[in-house]
Amino acid sequence: MASVLTAKSPKPAPLAHGAIVLARHGEPALSRKVRLSAAEYREFWGRYEIMGLLPGQTPPDALRNFVVECGSLVSSTRLRAIESAQTLAGERPFERHDLLIEAPLPPPNLPKWVKLSPKVWGFMARFWWWFFDHHEGQETRSEAEARADRAAALLIGLAAGGENVVVLAHGFFNYMIGRSLKKLGWRLVQSEGYKYWSMRRFERG
Repeated sequence: MASVLTAKSPKPAPLAHGAIVLARHGEPALSRKVRLSAAEYREFWGRYEIMGLLPGQTPPDALRNFVVECGSLVSSTRLRAIESAQTLAGERPFERHDLLIEAPLPPPNLPKWVKLSPKVWGFMARFWWWFFDHHEGQETRSEAEARADRAAALLIGLAAGGENVVVLAHGFFNYMIGRSLKKLGWRLVQSEGYKYWSMRRFERG
């Protein structure tokens, strides 16, 4: 008796991930046209962390379009990031995550007479934190890297349904999330650097 061969149904193709767009917040309402000691920079950074946006800013059209088309919009819990997301989203609700806040910036303890701009202090603080683990009891580099891995996993989960994800967060921690995404096989396909309102788009490799 001839056997009957039953054709197997083809397996469904895995659902493609959406893109992940890491965007930096807009310009905060705190002037950087000052020269500060290390102690004064600590105070400056403390104010920067709680400040909202400088009024009157217009986000780039490309970023607006990404937000309109995305399936998920998320921000860090810092006010400058929340207000940036609100500026782009209008009445649209979005999630806010402590996981996405900026990595700390404790400055090296230089003499009081050393007065530098916030931009220079920021660079030096990041250098000391990154290479010499100067954290003054705050989050260490290794702790921030682990947090970036968790943030990347969160965003990948949001993108798993096939819709794009837009993140409004912070310059350096977005860079760290990008490193984590690359480790997991994601590719940077578009970059505007790290200036205010800039974005970097990642796609699944």
